Amino acid sequence: MQITAVRLSRRGLPSQPGFSPSSAAARLRTECGRLPDLVALMKPRVMVLAVFTALVGLLIAPGHIDPLRAAIAVLAIAAGAGAAGVLNMWYDADIDGLMVRTAMRPIPRGRVSGVKALVFGLFLAAGAVGVLGFATNVKAAALLAFTIFFYIAVYTVWLKRSTPQNIVIGGGAGALPPVIGWAAATGQIGLEPLILFLIIFLWTPPHFWALSLNRSNEYARAGVPMLPVVAGRAATTRQILVYSALLLPTSALPWVLGFAGTIYGSTAVVCGILFIGLAVQLKRSSDSDRRAAHRLFVFSIFYLFMLFAALLANHSGDPWSAIVSWRGPRISAGSLQVETRARPVRAVSSVKADEV
Repeated sequence: MQITAVRLSRRGLPSQPGFSPSSAAARLRTECGRLPDLVALMKPRVMVLAVFTALVGLLIAPGHIDPLRAAIAVLAIAAGAGAAGVLNMWYDADIDGLMVRTAMRPIPRGRVSGVKALVFGLFLAAGAVGVLGFATNVKAAALLAFTIFFYIAVYTVWLKRSTPQNIVIGGGAGALPPVIGWAAATGQIGLEPLILFLIIFLWTPPHFWALSLNRSNEYARAGVPMLPVVAGRAATTRQILVYSALLLPTSALPWVLGFAGTIYGSTAVVCGILFIGLAVQLKRSSDSDRRAAHRLFVFSIFYLFMLFAALLANHSGDPWSAIVSWRGPRISAGSLQVETRARPVRAVSSVKADEV
């Protein structure tokens, strides 16, 4: 026993009774295991799509932004989206345990306590807003703060458990990221980001109602009045078709108004027609057919990504190059000149998203 204590002390480890390398390793594994749980609380798959739309808003905005500030802005927006996810899981922990798709989340499983999740979420939210304000401007930071507040206080706390229109109204929070990205780049809010907001706003109800159609029993057990629970399948599929039809002309507005080109216009029209076609199939499907709703849900994720990817690819001036190839300030004798040089850059992105 004394020899073991000497060996441990030589390695800088405590030799008190009850300590052993195996117990230290177990504690280390426990501490390291918390990081994936904290990441899971941030809903990373949901966060990816929101951050992508914010990035597009930032890159297509007029003018140029310092690439370092742009990177910090994107990270801050990602942290803000993650904070909203953490606080949402903290508040919804009681109903998450009642639903199959959410029962394995960290809080219902007991891997993260509610108090720790709350502190983590608040810290992340405050840090994200502060960093975005410091790196870009107050308007972008205020929009991010409002988005987090709206998603938690208005959607999660108030609407989600009180009205079948929870997704319709609450979808405003998920539609704001491109507006935040635009504001981060310009300090202003223009017509273009408001149209992008409207596209995501109209996209949200059919996206989530398609998901909830196959989960209506779970929502009913948890006491969440999603539209399929309150109004039934027929009314829900009819509303999905209405929103899908409204989405097609709305998604074409960037092309019609001239701030997106032919590639975007073609993508919006083709994908919009496919969206309506899947909504029609869902409307005509039987109550026992789960595939039609699942197809529409999966396609809706692909639809939004393709729409914003086409907008980015087709935007005049090649905004990717403004970030990637920016060479920073150049000082000449007697004056300060800021010069930017751009080279065409092609980017390939893949995005996944999941339910909230």
